[in-house]
Amino acid sequence: MSSDENPAAAPRSLAEALRARDDASLGALLRSRPDLITPVPTDLTQLATRAGTRASVVRALERLDRFALQTAEALAVAGDPAAYEELLGLTAGDAGDPAVAAALPRALRTLREQALVWGGDDRLRLVRTARELLAPSPQHPSPTGLGPTVREATSGMSPGRIQEIVTTAGLTSTHDSVSAVGSLTALFTDRERMAALLADAPADSLDVLGRLVWGPPYGQVTPDPAPRLRWLLDRGLLLPTAPGTVVLPREVALHLREGRAHRVPEPVPPAVEAAAAHRPQMVDATAAGQAYAALATVEELLKEWDEGGPGVMRAGGLSVRDLKRTAVALDVPEPVAAFWVELAHAAGLLASDGEADERYAATPAYDEWLERPAAQRWVHLAEAWLAATRTPGLVGGRDAKERALSALGPGLDRSAAPEVRHRVLTLLAALPEGAAPAAESVLARLRWERPLRGPQQAPTEDDLRDRLARWTLSEAELLGVTGRGALSAHGRALLGGPPPARPAVEIPAEAAEHHAGRESAPGRAPGSAGPGDKLPVHKHHRPTPDRPEATGAKAAAPAATAAAPAPERDPAAPRERLSPAEQAGASAAAARVLAPLLPEPLDHVLLQADLTAVAPGPLRRPLADMLGVLADVESKGGATVYRFTPASVRRALDAGRGAADLHAFLTEHSRTPVPQPLAYLIDDVARRHGHLRVGAASAYVRCDDDALLNEILADKRSASLRLRRLAPTVLATQADPATLLEGLRSMGYAPAAESAEGDVLIARADSHRTPPRTAPEPVPDGPPAPDATLLSAAIRAIRAGDLASTTPRKPTAAPVTGGELPRTSSAETLATMQAAVLTGEALWIGYVNAEGAASQRVIAPIRVEGGFVTAYDHTADEVRTYPLHRVTGVAELADDQQ
Repeated sequence: MSSDENPAAAPRSLAEALRARDDASLGALLRSRPDLITPVPTDLTQLATRAGTRASVVRALERLDRFALQTAEALAVAGDPAAYEELLGLTAGDAGDPAVAAALPRALRTLREQALVWGGDDRLRLVRTARELLAPSPQHPSPTGLGPTVREATSGMSPGRIQEIVTTAGLTSTHDSVSAVGSLTALFTDRERMAALLADAPADSLDVLGRLVWGPPYGQVTPDPAPRLRWLLDRGLLLPTAPGTVVLPREVALHLREGRAHRVPEPVPPAVEAAAAHRPQMVDATAAGQAYAALATVEELLKEWDEGGPGVMRAGGLSVRDLKRTAVALDVPEPVAAFWVELAHAAGLLASDGEADERYAATPAYDEWLERPAAQRWVHLAEAWLAATRTPGLVGGRDAKERALSALGPGLDRSAAPEVRHRVLTLLAALPEGAAPAAESVLARLRWERPLRGPQQAPTEDDLRDRLARWTLSEAELLGVTGRGALSAHGRALLGGPPPARPAVEIPAEAAEHHAGRESAPGRAPGSAGPGDKLPVHKHHRPTPDRPEATGAKAAAPAATAAAPAPERDPAAPRERLSPAEQAGASAAAARVLAPLLPEPLDHVLLQADLTAVAPGPLRRPLADMLGVLADVESKGGATVYRFTPASVRRALDAGRGAADLHAFLTEHSRTPVPQPLAYLIDDVARRHGHLRVGAASAYVRCDDDALLNEILADKRSASLRLRRLAPTVLATQADPATLLEGLRSMGYAPAAESAEGDVLIARADSHRTPPRTAPEPVPDGPPAPDATLLSAAIRAIRAGDLASTTPRKPTAAPVTGGELPRTSSAETLATMQAAVLTGEALWIGYVNAEGAASQRVIAPIRVEGGFVTAYDHTADEVRTYPLHRVTGVAELADDQQ
């Protein structure tokens, strides 16, 4: 073992231990605990103080892996200070577990790096706050299950009782309690003598010890204990702590445990096991199909809310009823609908409009998003999902105040969500390509990396990190980051991994079915077939040298093969998150990998004689938009089936299309002849469309055929409209035109609305958009990790401030105490500055800036004139100019510091 500190000058405090570190070690500390430089401390003493605060220590302990935490817990029950050999005995036991012995240096290095442990190997010290948090006490039992030491348990015991215990245990009586407790402790820590003592113990007494040995160490006794308890109490193997309560001393428990502080040390992280293995090409094709389905689902959601979505509840969010309606419209379960709604919101595509009658609607960014290529649209969604702190899985639950949590509502932010998502995907990336992990092995690995603190460390159903990990696995599959449970090539690229080095191949028939959406349609069970599933699947374009989008992935394969990087020691080891620039590059690489896998949009459909049209794949946007008006979507799956009805044809006529336009449109875009029934349907609806005209009287009906008006008046279904004849060709009603139009259409007529001038009004829905909105900002989990520039500047400032505060100074007439600014008169300040310019000496000054913040600095004056001093500032490591009236005083440095 080696220590970070110089053994020749053992540090006496954490501040001195930090002072002995180099810049790289300080940078590692500040990177792992960014809260320590928010704001930047003035010197290393302040940094050490901040590192020992309760909030900072708790945050650091929560980020330790299980074995590092077990090592800290072992140090908390060891002596203060403790030698490395004592710590090794507590973790590896008397038998000496080789795995523990091999892993202990790494764990101790982690604790030292995070300033939770300091000192050399012969004097290891746990930070006082960490010891208070981890040491056993009646109010806060230790995760080790150990109790207090003999010295702690006998602190309130009478000297006579202590002497009785010593004598009964077979030890020589002493003259004072301190030496008696010492001899009793020596007995309990001597393995041979302790074994001899327990060899004479009754079997019932050993059973009592066996029940307490692994904790909790406290038990209840009656005023008249049973003989098996009396034997233990008389020899100090159980010590009273309160009336009716006894405790098993720590030294006794460690003997019974064979020296181990923990029942099951976990020095090695559990491996992530592969539950299934698929061909990588199959995984990529399945994930790409699901990615395209994700894009279609988000488009369908926002198209459903195109004219203005559901209202915003008073408390914020989407009502349960509106979420159910959205789930029905998307044909998915409600939790999945909540995921898509939250994803669109996180991507900045959906927001509230902010009007008096507040409703949800698409943002202007949605229109820009629609114009991007499909691969870039998917990357936008995936980036938003990775960084989002809002957690859709919580929708439907309740918060701490028993208030329901709703989609798009408050209370869904969980700051740990981005970290868990990134970690789960990193674990998947460490598996071989095409390997799908067992969910429980992923959870076990995450529990080892971020264990629960406290005496009950077993996971529960309410463990947030477990639920976040499960949601990550399911959401990644929905979004197309994974396929069949394995990480896809574009998902691997999104994390910053290298592009796949395998050659591109033709997608097999089975993968093409997934690719077209058979198993990736939202809400559809794997293997379920839609009406168009048996149609031939359209061709997918493969990456070829002459395709621009294939250049990156294709050209990267030979380079990766020619110069393969050296394998990492642990591919599943935690990695730092990508910087914004690195993430932008990774996203561009993911788009390049995904683009060749996505299906080519089609410009044709297949018309059938049963008044349906089959789209054997995704359609180009103008064709899809027009077909969405002319027909109703009947089913989705490997192919989308549209059905033509009189109502859908009337909808197209209301939008301003004529019968000839519809015939020409279908002829142009159908690979099959237009069926005669469909042509008849269009002509029949067009012939009747507009025969009745509805205007505002309140409302009227106008028709040149008075017999048709007589038929309407005679129809009992028109009674609710309360029509009356104003003229042979005109009927009037008090209902508004929209109600009249809807009533006549429900009766089987095809009326058309007209303006005051008698022209037919074209019914074209106006898209409702919110004002420009930014995507919601994730709620950070503490301060962000500092970048290299901030780290370098912070370390320089801390070093300079530490130099200014610790440099010895010459005594002055009015000596200052530590931490106070020097005080001198203006004349003394000016004279000392001018003398320093001539001699080139450095000075220690007190300075108050324009904001009133006081600081100490070490400067080397260069020039004094016009009420200003120009000097080289050792604190800032640059030349600066200071107004003399802001200098509170000066002091010369000691001769050995010049």
